Amino acid sequence: MKATVICENSVFRCRGAIAEHGWSVFLETPEGNYLLDTGQGQAIINNARILNIDLDSIRGIILSHHHYDHTGGLFAVLENIKRKIPVYVHADLFKESFFQRQGQVKHIGIPHNRLLLETMGAEFVFNKEVQEIIPGVFMTGEVPRITTYEKGDKDLVIRVGNGFIADTVLDDQSLVIKTQQGLFIILGCAHSGIINTIEYALKITGEERIHTIIGGTHLGPVSEEQKAESIKALKEYSIARLGVSHCTGLLASARLSQEFGERFFYCNVGTVVEV
Repeated sequence: MKATVICENSVFRCRGAIAEHGWSVFLETPEGNYLLDTGQGQAIINNARILNIDLDSIRGIILSHHHYDHTGGLFAVLENIKRKIPVYVHADLFKESFFQRQGQVKHIGIPHNRLLLETMGAEFVFNKEVQEIIPGVFMTGEVPRITTYEKGDKDLVIRVGNGFIADTVLDDQSLVIKTQQGLFIILGCAHSGIINTIEYALKITGEERIHTIIGGTHLGPVSEEQKAESIKALKEYSIARLGVSHCTGLLASARLSQEFGERFFYCNVGTVVEV
């Protein structure tokens, strides 16, 4: 398995690539190539060209959840490949969700409607449960919330009537890959909680070993209690490599770097991870 980061918040030593608040990973497998998430849409085509990635080679697109910084580039990808392609998503992909803080409300859901995307070639495959995309590669479906401290981001809301209620982002999914060296887990944003996600990955695969975890841990926007408890719990697993990005935040990334030492790395645009 080989994963290359196409979209992320930062770029280092990758001439011509651009950064954006978002996440996208090009995944090469023995069964073909896949794309996990698409960033906001400003960077993915440019960065794929800079990284010599052929988006037309993908057999399917996987979306971790509905937020714009993971789904906004879907239109650009479909426009680029010009053919029908399966898009694996949670059933709540097109729900309207918002970011609410200090009286300001901003829409943060997928920016394009279903009919337009289907016209461009998207063939949506909806799920809520575990789904095996190809042998050994799973979408988690909805992740059970079993920890007491992973409460998520209180600024995320959905509209109900004339008001708003908290969005628990039940559509949050991760990609779990079984390899001979243990699990390779690719997170989107881990809105379900990184520990909840790990526990569920172990459960659905029957695997006890974790080789590599990459992606957004969502430790940036959450409470200090959740940060501390999550990092404490992470240290109890035998994780060979931990590569964080996107919504992890700089402070949480620095703390994880201190805790994991040489096993830690940052997944910016152009990072290549092989298992």
